[in-house]
Amino acid sequence: MLNTILFDLDSTLLPMDTATFTNEYFKLLIKKIAPLGFNPDDLINAVWLGTKAMVNNDGKVTNEECFWPAFSDALHTNIRAYEQEFISFYENEFQEIRKFAFPSKELVHSVSILKEKGYELILATNPIFPEIATKSRIEWAGLTPDDFSLITYYENSYYAKPNLNYYRSILTAINKKPEECMMVGNDVIEDMCASRLGINCYLITDWILNKNQEDISAWEHGTILDFYEKVKEMP
Repeated sequence: MLNTILFDLDSTLLPMDTATFTNEYFKLLIKKIAPLGFNPDDLINAVWLGTKAMVNNDGKVTNEECFWPAFSDALHTNIRAYEQEFISFYENEFQEIRKFAFPSKELVHSVSILKEKGYELILATNPIFPEIATKSRIEWAGLTPDDFSLITYYENSYYAKPNLNYYRSILTAINKKPEECMMVGNDVIEDMCASRLGINCYLITDWILNKNQEDISAWEHGTILDFYEKVKEMP
C-alpha cells in the first residue's frame, strides 16, 4: 500500500529552468570566490569535478567528505580553508537566484493535502548541495523543512542520483519497502531510475529533463496541474 511520497526539489517542487539556475549559480559563486585568488574557469571546472566525485561516491564517506578533497585537488590548494566564505555565499549571494524560480501554489497545496491524508513525505533532492542551500530552496518553493520527515543533503548522504544505492539508502532510513513509495520528479535519468527498485514513479513534465530522449510512456506522467488533480483523488 502506497504511504510515502519522495519528491525531487529542483524543477519539481521548485519549478525553474535548470540551465538558468546553473548559470546564475556559477556567476554569483565566481563573483564571491574568485577574488580570493582563483581563476574563474578553474573554479568552475573544480566545482564540476567535485560534483562528479559525489555522483561517483561509493558510500565509504559522505558526499560532503567526497566533494571537498576533489574540489581542493582540482585547484591544487586546500579550498576548504575558505569554507566560511562559501557559507556566506549561500547565506547571501545565493539567495538572489530565488527570482529565477516559479513557485507553484498547486504543488504547495499538493504537499499540504498529502500530509493531511497521512502520507510520509521525503525530500529526495540530489544531495550535492549543503543543508543551508537545500533549506533555502525549500523555502523558495513556499514550503518548510518541517514538511518532510527526511531531507537529503551532502552532509547526510553517501550516494547521489542516479546511483540506485541513493534510493536504497532512503528506503533503509525510513524503513519502507519500494512498493510503499512513489518518487515524483522531472528528470528521467535521475528520478525515474527509482522504478528499477520497484518504486512507483511520477514524471512531472513542465520542466522535464530527458537527456537520452527516452520513451516516457513507461512511467505515469503529467504536468504540475495533472499531479495536483491526482493528489486530490488519492486515498
